[in-house]
Amino acid sequence: MARNPKHDCLFEPIQIGPKTMKNRFYQVPHCIGAGSEKPGTQAANRGMKAEGGWGACNTEYCSISPESDDTHRVSARIWDEGDVINLRHMNDELHKHGCLGGVEMWYGGQHAPNLESRAIPRGPTSGASEFEYLTYAHECDEDDLKDLIRTYAEAAKRSEQAGFDIVYVYGGHSYLPLQFLSPFHNKRTDGYGGSFENRARFWIESLAAVKEAVGDNCAIATRFAIDTLYGPGGVETGDDGLKFVELVAKEGILDLWDVNIGDIAEWGEDAGPSRFYKAGHQRPWTNEVKNLCKIPVLGVSRETSADDMAARINAGELDIIGAARPSIADPFLPNKIDEGRVEDVRECIGCNVCISRWEIGGPPMVCTQNATANEEYRRGWHPEKFSKVDSEDSVLVVGAGPAGMETARVLGERGYDVHLREAGAEVGGCVNNIMKYPGLSEWARLTTYRQIQLDKLKNVEVHTGVGEMTADDVMEYGADKVVIATGAKWSTNGTSSVTHDPIEGLDASLPYICTPDQIFEGKEVGQKVLILDADGYYTGVSMAEMMADEGKDVQLITSLGSVAPYTHFTLEAPNLHRMMYEKGIHEKTLHWCEKVEEGVATIYYLYRDGYVRDSGPTLGKMPRKVGTDVIKMEFDTLIAITERVPQDKLFRELKARKSEWEENEIQGVYAAGDCYAPGLLADSIFSGHRIAREFESGNPQLAQPWIRERQVWGHETFPKLDDRETQG
Repeated sequence: MARNPKHDCLFEPIQIGPKTMKNRFYQVPHCIGAGSEKPGTQAANRGMKAEGGWGACNTEYCSISPESDDTHRVSARIWDEGDVINLRHMNDELHKHGCLGGVEMWYGGQHAPNLESRAIPRGPTSGASEFEYLTYAHECDEDDLKDLIRTYAEAAKRSEQAGFDIVYVYGGHSYLPLQFLSPFHNKRTDGYGGSFENRARFWIESLAAVKEAVGDNCAIATRFAIDTLYGPGGVETGDDGLKFVELVAKEGILDLWDVNIGDIAEWGEDAGPSRFYKAGHQRPWTNEVKNLCKIPVLGVSRETSADDMAARINAGELDIIGAARPSIADPFLPNKIDEGRVEDVRECIGCNVCISRWEIGGPPMVCTQNATANEEYRRGWHPEKFSKVDSEDSVLVVGAGPAGMETARVLGERGYDVHLREAGAEVGGCVNNIMKYPGLSEWARLTTYRQIQLDKLKNVEVHTGVGEMTADDVMEYGADKVVIATGAKWSTNGTSSVTHDPIEGLDASLPYICTPDQIFEGKEVGQKVLILDADGYYTGVSMAEMMADEGKDVQLITSLGSVAPYTHFTLEAPNLHRMMYEKGIHEKTLHWCEKVEEGVATIYYLYRDGYVRDSGPTLGKMPRKVGTDVIKMEFDTLIAITERVPQDKLFRELKARKSEWEENEIQGVYAAGDCYAPGLLADSIFSGHRIAREFESGNPQLAQPWIRERQVWGHETFPKLDDRETQG
């Protein structure tokens, strides 16, 4: 199909300093867990986007010095020749497709924990970080300032050697340049503190030094948080924000503005989760930048709509569409728009699971929508290409939830004859309930994308409303291979990770006890609601909000140290806590339930036992004083969100009847998604995708090996120990 003419502006080239970008699609810096030490993963992930039509792709934030080490998290590094070699591989892959490569040079100042390097960061003042535990910077003197500026320039030269086209001085998210600019951090009284001009001085001098170092060969960019959202105590758009844009314009030291909002302690105000922020949420803060400068301006707002992107360009609000999460969900987004296939775009759902892996510090990055994210190199997966099979095997997939739909889609793309059967009236499985929670409607895109793709596959039949299949039904169906994807349900007896046993008296068949599944099926809920949450992600807090929105009185009890702790990693937590406070949802953390009676739950503090251990083992008793304190809490309805139970009965029955497979011409039976083991939606979809990719292996239930990037002993390292000036 031809491109829609109203999207033509997105494909016009644009000059960025000495470089020309082929279109207006720009993958802004974002973390994938590869850094400089997994060069294959780094190059393949960014290179896939270049193949998919992106005009420029950046590294994640890239440390310029061991004083800016973000371990346990994974950043890129441009410290030495080894990093130059590894990052050059990424740029080589980008350049094959006419895509520019960018590097976001990062010095964290007081937000650099340096857990690996054990170096001391330097900053405008010596205050403690509000983001990192027990992290302080050393307050710079004049020699330190000159050294830091020189460090930026030297890192820029190494970046040029690595083949980068665009070199950033990273000032967003309250890192070093913004720490100097913001009065929230900068308490200096010398020439680098006090007045706006003094606070802007370090940033200006760093940009000038970088431009002098590589300006004729590389475009110079800066990422600028134009508003830290602290009010007058920080940087505000209408004051220091726009004044800094004007100042830089006068100096003529920049080729590209990358503008955003927020700081690092709550950077969900920038990478806004869809629960709270829809596409375009940063526009009111960033739209004015373009009026003040002549160089290109890009901004981010999780744009997934080609129409919205084009509108921003045509309205003169931005020159370039910046994207992180949409580029992860669909690396081929530009090409699909160019080819007039907007319905095939795999739209980001804004769940921020990709970000959660960086926050946890555990690579690789994952994506709920795109199971191939970060698997391009280590597993050889392409998001749009599938190895075709020369097989007449037919496959029955039982259950059309996220895992079942993904399994059927990938098997269909590969050429199998697939029947996808769903007991209920609609495909989507658990997503059909999740999308009803406050703020989570965009998660329905998981179903919409897969339904559109399944409808296009002539070799895939989707049957809904067929009722639950029995083992006999499967045996007699006539399929050569079977994948069971029947999901999971919430425990009806209160079993959880706290005790791994049922809670006395908790029985969801009783009228005053519900699980989330039962509530969505229509079970009545009383006025006074008590929620037990041992899950720790979105379900408990979402159910609490939904009940509060219905006018219920809600109290949430969790065994965990805070409400929904996983949402700290997805950047939802700060606003979730604000929401609970505003809506009057009361919480009690580190407590659990030992008994339920009609209208009353017996709650106890998890650490009520004595802290002094007995002097030696005594058989049959706890090795410390046993606490007995309890709290009686009244309720009309208790909602149990304790543990998800795999709905694996069908899978286990079929496995138990393995001796009958051959006579029924069944070659294999496998389980995908939550019915094998409950997990994140991203894990469930990945499970189905992987099984379908590896369907011809000896046992698709078990993952095939992947490439591990690691130093192999006996080979050269960078740097060498002999490179040290002293051995000590």
